[in-house]
Amino acid sequence: MQALGTNLEILDLRHFAAPMLRPLLEAECALWIDRLHWDYRSSARLLMQYLENRMLPGFAVVESGKVTAYVFCVYEESKAVIGDVFALPAAPEIANSASPELAREQTLLIHLLELLLNSPHVDRIESQLLLHPAGRFAHTFRAAGFEIFQRLYMVQPLQGRWSQPSVELPAHLELRPWRESDLAPAARLICEAYRNHPDSAINDQYRSVHGSMRFLNNIVRYAGCGTFATQASFVVVERASRELAGLVLGSRVSDRSGHLTQVCVHPAFRRRGVARLLLGQAAFSFMRLGAAEISLTVTEANTEAIRLYSDEGYRCAHTFDAAVWRRAASA
Repeated sequence: MQALGTNLEILDLRHFAAPMLRPLLEAECALWIDRLHWDYRSSARLLMQYLENRMLPGFAVVESGKVTAYVFCVYEESKAVIGDVFALPAAPEIANSASPELAREQTLLIHLLELLLNSPHVDRIESQLLLHPAGRFAHTFRAAGFEIFQRLYMVQPLQGRWSQPSVELPAHLELRPWRESDLAPAARLICEAYRNHPDSAINDQYRSVHGSMRFLNNIVRYAGCGTFATQASFVVVERASRELAGLVLGSRVSDRSGHLTQVCVHPAFRRRGVARLLLGQAAFSFMRLGAAEISLTVTEANTEAIRLYSDEGYRCAHTFDAAVWRRAASA
């Protein structure tokens, strides 16, 4: 525990029962839907379950007996992933002064970083705080030795997409809907597609088939990013080998919005219209499902992908930071 000032203190998150954080999570859900058109309630319910079981590592700011901010992480073997940091917005009468919520968030983030950096079993820390605009915590992360990668949240409105894209692929490739049996081939595809790619520096799951399978399971089976939309997920298959040449995976993140959780093409099949076809199929399918828009995220350094997404009608609606720390090898 550390005192911040009069009636303010920092406590271990596992000291709190879930109801203590319900008002905080409700406020955060409102910001998610306002800023990103993303329904965060399913994620909040999952967090409430972890809180109820005292299983969520992190810290909370308590002010006059009320939880006003929190931060948490999850552990994956020797890696820690910072899942979120959020403070209740300032009251309107002080909103134009120095931001008290930012001070709460930065203080909590520093506490968590100190814990993780001094944990001998943690060799890598990753963070993608999608809700927060780029630069909000960049100084804090850099001061702790993190590398920062700016990412774009791009959105495409779906009004007017009434015709299904024509399928124009080389004869040895075929387009078909996603199947549950595609998980293992998709993991192999992701590992190849992201080899020496900027995103493999941000998310180390992309570097191995095992890690890619964990990533896919989180999306497809465990609703790690909205509700998986089988109807808006497609693969392109090489007919001879039956291996995947490309894929697009979609999730429903609110009544009005779909999100593309993964778009990738094997290096051997790029520049043949595969990615453009997959994007078009996903957009048409989400439109038929009643979505008004779809979104995706892309790293700023991936200029070729950004150019393609822009050509397809996506526009940058928000930028955020990905932060990565790696423990230096012992001499």
